[in-house]
Amino acid sequence: MKISAIIDGISTDCRTICEVMNETGVKYAEFQSCSGKRIEENTLDEARAYKALIDAYGITASCVTTHAFAGVPIGALEVGDETYQHHMGLLKNGIEIARILGCKQVRTMCFTKTIVTFGKNGADKWNANNNQAWPKFLALFAPVAKLAEEEDIDILIEPCFNSMITSCWLFKKLVEDLGCKRIKLLWDPCNNLYYQEYPTLDVYESIKPYLAHIHIKDAIIDPVRSTNEFRAIGTGMLAPYLLDLAADVKEKKKNGISVEQ
Repeated sequence: MKISAIIDGISTDCRTICEVMNETGVKYAEFQSCSGKRIEENTLDEARAYKALIDAYGITASCVTTHAFAGVPIGALEVGDETYQHHMGLLKNGIEIARILGCKQVRTMCFTKTIVTFGKNGADKWNANNNQAWPKFLALFAPVAKLAEEEDIDILIEPCFNSMITSCWLFKKLVEDLGCKRIKLLWDPCNNLYYQEYPTLDVYESIKPYLAHIHIKDAIIDPVRSTNEFRAIGTGMLAPYLLDLAADVKEKKKNGISVEQ
């Protein structure tokens, strides 16, 4: 297991980030934003400057975390249209930046959430509109999976409460339906609490084959009231699960998994 930091939680200046990371002993960096821009909006020359800095400070890039396809409703999107091409361009630039930084993991987002319900006995029709959202999502994401294969790079998906992939279960279904081994899981178990998927050891065991990167935070979440309150790690709803998960990760020596705190 390798501990890393999401750099824009430290500063927007790469040199300051490197100095703080050296002071704390953290040697792995997740690039989400830098120089006041999301990482996929940076130029390749800026990425080369970041690479020179992290090399000088002995820091390794663990993940390039783009926001490609964030906040885009699938009903207003078609493969190849102007908006789709714009976001594919952002993802491709993120991949190029990852290559410069020496990183093999790039995150993409999964559009804005539209209800996905695999219903039966009439629920599929009346509550899920014949579940048109899932086939549309697969069609929109297939070119991303193809890009991952062509570029020989892992594309990471983070289940979020406001995206098309809201749980580890849906993530696994996506991978199975697409048949792409280059789609990996960026797991933030706190996000999944909103849909009552708790990070038990059974859930953890089921996602190990797909797991590439972990985010750790804690919160108190009430879906009925639509509230979400961040708490110090170990003082929220994750508290009953964190020690068991940490012990299992350590025991299995999952050195290919990087963890953000």
